[in-house]
Amino acid sequence: MEVLRLPLSASQKGKLISAGYTSMASLSSISPSHLALELKIPQTEALEILKSVSNGSKLESTSSSHTIVNGAQSAWEMLQEEETLVHITTSCADLDNILGGGISCKEVTEIGGVPGIGKTQLGVQLVVNVQIPYDYGGVGGKAIYIDTEGSFMVERALQIAEACSADMAEYSRLYRKGSQARESKMMHPKDFLENIFYFRVCSYTEQIALVNYLDKFITEHKDVKAVIIDSITFHFRQDFDDMALRTRVLGGMALNLMKLARKFGLAVVILNQVTTKYADGSFRLALALGDSWSHASTNRIILHWNGNQRYAYIDKSPSLRSASAPYSVTLEGIRNSASNNKRVKNT
Repeated sequence: MEVLRLPLSASQKGKLISAGYTSMASLSSISPSHLALELKIPQTEALEILKSVSNGSKLESTSSSHTIVNGAQSAWEMLQEEETLVHITTSCADLDNILGGGISCKEVTEIGGVPGIGKTQLGVQLVVNVQIPYDYGGVGGKAIYIDTEGSFMVERALQIAEACSADMAEYSRLYRKGSQARESKMMHPKDFLENIFYFRVCSYTEQIALVNYLDKFITEHKDVKAVIIDSITFHFRQDFDDMALRTRVLGGMALNLMKLARKFGLAVVILNQVTTKYADGSFRLALALGDSWSHASTNRIILHWNGNQRYAYIDKSPSLRSASAPYSVTLEGIRNSASNNKRVKNT
């Protein structure tokens, strides 16, 4: 990542990456005032950052003729990158805890489970929560919601946005009493809805085309920090007979999604359905699209029932240990587990 090679402080690099500026090219045409506004830093500091970018670009251009292969990264740079990784809260403290702070940006996370377990509810919660401003511990971004099943309900998104706005107001009242500056950054439910870019796709060809288009769209909307696909599975289970072709098409889509997550420093969340799989003499539930698809994500989370309680289980992750946490689906959205949690019909 080019930004990590610049002679900047760790804080400055973290702010740039969180705002989507991962390359020197992405900073080449931005003004100091605009950068200062986006990173919430003084204009003089923004000017210094842009000077460093300019100097770095000149050095890169003079040495490019001697370089055959670009892209090498040291382990130290990788560690710095990990330390600046930001997370999107799920609004459930127990779930955030096993996830290391929430859904990780720069990674692809797959979430699957049976109908009614709350997959869509979690997806909607994330497109709201990604907008929580930096001052409230959030990412301060916008979101893309790709709906393949027609399950997105704007009324439900409004409910969750209202709850999030109320939580922010309560936080401000308790911890920032009398702060007019803090109050000016408050978000209202309408603000949350305006920051969700919604796409409805009705076939696998539309889905492929849209995923290919996302690079251009996000380049034009650099504040996008989350992409939710609900669900990745639907059209590929309905319309495909050629399994070998399906595997190749899905592999290409997975690669594009991983590139988007890395390039723009955003969270890609793929919602998946379940199917039955025969193994060891019995049938058991497994996430759809087969074993080859299981490598398409960095992290894989399975949602399931244990009695009347919903649980999330980390099935696969290179950095998180296998663990489970209870959660609830309430009128306000995803929340901590409640002892009187009842089954509520949700996708």
